[in-house]
Amino acid sequence: MKLILETKRLIIRETNIDDAESIFDLHTNKDVQQYTGEPMPLSLQEVQEGLHKHAEENFVKRGFGRWAVIHKSHNKLIGWSGLKYLTEFDEIDLGYRFFPEYWGMGIATETAIPIVKYGFEILNLNRIIGIAMKENIASINVLKKAGMTFDKCAPYEEGSVSVEWYSVEKTV
Repeated sequence: MKLILETKRLIIRETNIDDAESIFDLHTNKDVQQYTGEPMPLSLQEVQEGLHKHAEENFVKRGFGRWAVIHKSHNKLIGWSGLKYLTEFDEIDLGYRFFPEYWGMGIATETAIPIVKYGFEILNLNRIIGIAMKENIASINVLKKAGMTFDKCAPYEEGSVSVEWYSVEKTV
């Protein structure tokens, strides 16, 4: 387990196969999934395979990915937050997803701000984007608090609903 960042309340580390059950629960929660545009996983095995693939394509190849977020007070995975290379856009995306009982507590912001800083200072990235459905005001607010500004409103993929695109660039 590789520790990435630590905040006052949270530990941010690489995900691993032991996280599969919690991530399955997270990704099959209808409230969590309502703004993702992604289908829910059909099985725990699908999540396990996804974690393995994510580790290979992100942690191993790029040195970053979607990281597990552990709440220190009860040593429990409460969601994930991190960076992902989107091959279809040649962009690095900041994403996050948490169980609903942790919404409204500033946790997404508590992860997003240091992750953007990590991306620029440690990974030497030049630009990070964030994409959110325009109805997902809370997520858009997190992107803004992480220093991002609005770029455009456009579909994520051909035929899909329009989403809001935000970005921040490394300052010299």
